[in-house]
Amino acid sequence: MFHKVKCVQPLSSFKLAVDFVNGEKRVYDVTPLFDKWESFTSLKEIDGLFRQVKVDSGGYGISWNDEIDLACDELYHNGVYADS
Repeated sequence: MFHKVKCVQPLSSFKLAVDFVNGEKRVYDVTPLFDKWESFTSLKEIDGLFRQVKVDSGGYGISWNDEIDLACDELYHNGVYADS
């Protein structure tokens, strides 16, 4: 089952507030990905890029550009519950 993304907002410290279609909310920390995937370092090196995050068509993930994206289930399963 996919946990489709309804909307995403960039927060401070490279965290994302993610609202899912099912009404749940998560906060996802992008910083561990800087060491794991080289493409993600652009989010901290290019001024303003992190704030350009958007929901992909259909809500199956989010992206910043053609090289940097995350799947909806990654955000759901590895995000922490957010207060409503």
